[in-house]
Amino acid sequence: MTVDGPTEQALAPTPSAPTPETGKRPPLNPGIKLALELGPLAVFFAANQIWGIFPATAVLMVAVTIALSVNYMLERKLPVMPIVTGAIVLIFGGLTLLLQDELFIKIKPTIVNSLFALALLTGLAFGRPLVKLVMEHAVRLPDFAWRALSWRYAGLFAFLAILNEVIWRNFSTDFWVAFKVWGVFPITLVFTILQMPYITKHQIESGTKDTL
Repeated sequence: MTVDGPTEQALAPTPSAPTPETGKRPPLNPGIKLALELGPLAVFFAANQIWGIFPATAVLMVAVTIALSVNYMLERKLPVMPIVTGAIVLIFGGLTLLLQDELFIKIKPTIVNSLFALALLTGLAFGRPLVKLVMEHAVRLPDFAWRALSWRYAGLFAFLAILNEVIWRNFSTDFWVAFKVWGVFPITLVFTILQMPYITKHQIESGTKDTL
């Protein structure tokens, strides 16, 4: 799962060679997935340090496009979350450059995280814990555990949306860029690690039927 940074790869399985029986490509290696997600952010940070926010925004748009293209070449598909994030980067990055107003790139994380939180809450309202769609290839859990994780991740995304608003409204652009790159990922990583005991406790062993 992605929140302007990686979370999904923390639970991703280690890939193996494609099997002739299924003909499907294995899941992307977690290390490669991490590089594809963190790479554009690192480039964005470096470009901002050298040239400033507007050239850095253009660099970020190019880097995100390249990362999505490489991801597609490796997997022949793109998960929903990177597509949504990439599309919003291109839209709000384009507005930032066109209008020469850094507000648009600054509110992009707020919008992305708010959309993900809303999507999770909507899924819960309709009885579809969307976290399951992202993580079920890596772990099997009963439905109540998927619902609990969906609530927790919805809370995380809402928190990150609010935090982004606090940061960009009260600190310098350079501080916001640094926090976006080096602050959001540690928060997300720590949150994901804290979910592991719950996941381990309720994980369903192979051959056992799911329970509600």
